[in-house]
Amino acid sequence: MFPIRDHNPSGRTPYVTYTLIAMNIVIFLLYWPRLTSDYAAAVFFDHWGLVPLYVMEGHDLHGILTSMFLHGGWMHLIGNMLFLHIFGDNMEDEMGHLGFLAFYLASGLAAAALQIVADPYSRIPMVGASGAIAGVMGGYLLLFPKARVDVFIFFVVFFKVFPVRAWLMLGLWFLIQIGSGVITSPAEGGVAHWAHAGGFIAGVALTLPLWLRLGGRTFWDRTKGLPPHPAITYANSRVPIVRRRR
Repeated sequence: MFPIRDHNPSGRTPYVTYTLIAMNIVIFLLYWPRLTSDYAAAVFFDHWGLVPLYVMEGHDLHGILTSMFLHGGWMHLIGNMLFLHIFGDNMEDEMGHLGFLAFYLASGLAAAALQIVADPYSRIPMVGASGAIAGVMGGYLLLFPKARVDVFIFFVVFFKVFPVRAWLMLGLWFLIQIGSGVITSPAEGGVAHWAHAGGFIAGVALTLPLWLRLGGRTFWDRTKGLPPHPAITYANSRVPIVRRRR
């Protein structure tokens, strides 16, 4: 289940969201061609990624921030930027440009903190914007629980796009992170599930004051749990039939 778009564009241009996406892409293009071997990649990520053991020892602290702008491959980058594009604009609309930037960075720091607590002596570098983006998703869930999100579902030979409510898609995503974090050994590496969970929780907590200022439950009643903009209705996409030429 992979989100591809929501039905609620922002009311103003999300400059910070676009800038963050551009920064992540440009930074990736600057370093990725230089990682010509596994050894070169290991050295690079060991220095610029977040290594919990190094933080516990009090050095290479810059990795807490720099790791948020690094990705381990094209699919890692594309997936994260798609999530940020879908959910970031509405959050920036409500928080303002500078407020959203502070919120994004704070969520990323919280994600790093929980990953360090979960495995403080790990030598495995953590990279990716997904912890900060998880915070955006958590805030989106609190403000717009009934927003419609189109998800692409693929199972063996079956694939289809379904519109679902944000609370279902984001809530399920969060539960998967928690469950995966519990059953997966941190020493195995792979996905930093606890960083995702930490970012998500931080996103909800950091958005709570805004939600209360907007009216709390009365904000939900006023907006019906949707972003306060007219929704977009997408036409059903169909795969064209290509007939054989004789």
